[in-house]
Amino acid sequence: MELRNLAPQEVSRSEEKQWQIAWWLAIFTIIYNLGEGVVATVFGFQDETLSLFGFGVDSFIEVISAVGIAHMIARIRRRPNSARDAFEVTALKVTGTSFYLLTAGLVISAAVSLIANHHPETTAWGVLISLVSIVSMWILIQLKVRQGRRLESPALLADARCTRTCLQMSVVLLVASAVYEMTGIGYLDGLGALMIAYFAFQEGREAFEKAAGQLDCGCAVDPP
Repeated sequence: MELRNLAPQEVSRSEEKQWQIAWWLAIFTIIYNLGEGVVATVFGFQDETLSLFGFGVDSFIEVISAVGIAHMIARIRRRPNSARDAFEVTALKVTGTSFYLLTAGLVISAAVSLIANHHPETTAWGVLISLVSIVSMWILIQLKVRQGRRLESPALLADARCTRTCLQMSVVLLVASAVYEMTGIGYLDGLGALMIAYFAFQEGREAFEKAAGQLDCGCAVDPP
């Protein structure tokens, strides 16, 4: 009888520990994206690199999304069967609007850049920042998927899939920056910015679909 009485408590403590880990992963995502956003926008503006600057702005928007995830985790820990609350819906709408604004800004700026045949001063920082981001996002995806599966949480697995979109953006930035450094072809920076705009539009649409309850999971990309 004592063992049967203790078993639920042990499971509860174990689950609480797993949710705590998931919460810290969300906090790390916030801190990392803040730092990445500052570095990328500063060097993107300084070197007139549109793709890097857009990547940095995207990182700031990801902070809003991660705040919503952290809040969601805290809510589930307090009330496991509760529904998405007003804060989470608002965070999703703000995130979606921000992504749409970024999309419009990048498309217009890229068009001007391509017409003017603009050449960034250098894209070396884009190469470095994207490499750091690829490694960081890959590790973060593995950790988020592990926690999502341990807790059997579709929401956490959806967050991992959205993090994979950040990884794909990093790959786009790496290719555009590296090839420009090797060739000096100016339009590559504009094309990179357009690809980032495409991903931003996808994320914006999915954020609004989640806010409207049309999607249980935010992204349509399968986790690794």
